[in-house]
Amino acid sequence: MNKTPTLYPWLQTAWQELLRERDRWPHALLLTGEPGIGKRAFAVYLAQFLLCEDTQKSTQPCGVCDGCRWFLAGNHPDYRVLQPEDAEEERPDETESKKAKKKSEVIRVEDVRALADFVNLSAHRRSVRVTLVVPADTMNVAAANAFLKTLEEPPAGAIFILVADHWRRLLPTIRSRCRVFPLALPDSSVAMQWLNAHGVVNPALHLAHTGGAPLAAMDDAAAEWLAVRQNFLTQIAEPATLDVLKLCTELDKAKLDTDLVITWLQKWIYDLISLGLAGKIRYYPDWQDALTRLAPRAPQLMQYVNQLTDAQKLSRHPLNQRLVFENLLFAYVDALRGPSRQGKI
Repeated sequence: MNKTPTLYPWLQTAWQELLRERDRWPHALLLTGEPGIGKRAFAVYLAQFLLCEDTQKSTQPCGVCDGCRWFLAGNHPDYRVLQPEDAEEERPDETESKKAKKKSEVIRVEDVRALADFVNLSAHRRSVRVTLVVPADTMNVAAANAFLKTLEEPPAGAIFILVADHWRRLLPTIRSRCRVFPLALPDSSVAMQWLNAHGVVNPALHLAHTGGAPLAAMDDAAAEWLAVRQNFLTQIAEPATLDVLKLCTELDKAKLDTDLVITWLQKWIYDLISLGLAGKIRYYPDWQDALTRLAPRAPQLMQYVNQLTDAQKLSRHPLNQRLVFENLLFAYVDALRGPSRQGKI
């Protein structure tokens, strides 16, 4: 039998805070925070705690009762996971930042409707039925509206745990019916200690690349696309000689998620603006020389930030990936030129 999962050390404080509100737990909890900090693991731990049948439990699921055994075996009758169809299941100790192969990147209205029987029927073992919605921000409009109807009039005993990286993309009406519970980034010393214990080489750099999220940093260190990102940054660091069409062809061949590449570019622009306005680099300290060279033009990139944000919102839609990259990179070069540069970087 699988052992009861333990919380990551940086989530212990949040767990204790949540336990202090145990008498006032809502029927819908929305877990937010940066990708790669363990939100899904936290949600799974909470789900097991709710379904644990040990009446004496105080701070953690017992791991040995019938409820825990069913849960750990992956077939508890009062637990469901609502996620993009055909997404690979993740073990509770895996990070939501890890890219899983899947046929769909959105939760569809059919998926929500299929949940109706589970939510409305009586619980099999106790009075509680737990639904984990992850990533909740991948619900399309129709799915979100269908899910909202369930939240508006929740059946007795139905509990929903939503997990979202970009929680503001959820319908305001869904957010208003959930208790938003943010999970914070860990202290850098705690994250470094954990990464060192797991054998990550140069943990400080990988933490920087992921904005301080330790699980994402572990994935970053082991990613197969590190050489692709290195080449991408090398080329955008020299906008005067950047061959946009060639770079986009290389990205297209790499078969990476659109959202991933947009995130690389967002972090690069963030560092350019931050260095130009505040003298600080957050994500790419290993690219300080190139960033310093381009930082004086940071004010010219303010409007470009909005274009990147809009592109990321649409990154899960079936758009032509290569055209998305071309539009963004040509706009990047144009933004650095500025209105008075007359076509020169």
